[in-house]
Amino acid sequence: MNSWARLALGATTTGAATLAYSAGIERRWWTLRQKTLPVLAEGARPLRVLHISDLHLTPRQHSKQRWVAQLAELEPDLVVNTGDNLAHPRAVPAAVAALGPLLDIPGLFVFGSNDYFGPKPKNPARYLVKSSRRSHGEPLPWRDLRAALLERGWHDATHARVDLTVGGLEVAAAGVDDPHLGLDRYDRVAGRRDGAALRLGLTHSPEPRVLDRFAADGYDLVLAGHTHGGQLRVPGIGALVTNCGIDRSRARGASRWGAHTWLHVSAGLGTSPFAPVRFACPPEASLLTLVPRPSLAAAARATPASAPADVS
Repeated sequence: MNSWARLALGATTTGAATLAYSAGIERRWWTLRQKTLPVLAEGARPLRVLHISDLHLTPRQHSKQRWVAQLAELEPDLVVNTGDNLAHPRAVPAAVAALGPLLDIPGLFVFGSNDYFGPKPKNPARYLVKSSRRSHGEPLPWRDLRAALLERGWHDATHARVDLTVGGLEVAAAGVDDPHLGLDRYDRVAGRRDGAALRLGLTHSPEPRVLDRFAADGYDLVLAGHTHGGQLRVPGIGALVTNCGIDRSRARGASRWGAHTWLHVSAGLGTSPFAPVRFACPPEASLLTLVPRPSLAAAARATPASAPADVS
């Protein structure tokens, strides 16, 4: 066998092994990420927030349902769901089963495009080129899911300002409808929310135009999903695409957005049924421990070298 044939065989074998791993192993490698974020008012007690997103559930995904349900054992103070729960017209019972134990905990939610419309086969190359064209699948029963979540006591933050007490702390929350579909109407929730221990923003897609408005209104933390963390990440490089307007370095995890606001983007727990692969980006939920910001005196003493200590 000549060298070119050996090279082709090696590339084919490596590609087949990578695809088998991405589709058969990593996409079911349920992962809990934990981070500490300094976003609360000075003197507030720590608050534990479970951030879940992008379940993309179908009726037979029993392993995912069981793993999500077990997250209630973490006993968070608040659960935040940033959308894309559904991937099938009959997935609402699966979503309610997965979220069931968590619905006994105070919760907030907004929906994403794949709560409203089912997935469709797409050319993967489309994700590498920015386009305003949208191709929607069949309508999904998002109203049934919303009714189930509201019945159990969760709050729909879509274009709403929600005030609630969680863990003894006052939380001022607000959200927008999915910016990926152009449904966001931030003016409906605009304005500062002073006095709360935590000002919390929700959006499915972390579009800069929305993040800028939350930051201008003084929100402490904005939670988002949509990106799947890039879904296919290159070790040493990271996400190749975000499928939205933020840069690739923010496709997963926590980052600063302006001088005051923190952004946390969940890599999510699912994929489209037509692209059931993940690589170097396992499906995740995040347990965020929110703590007070450094005092003014400590902030005045801070240096660039100490900045990494702000987040773990």
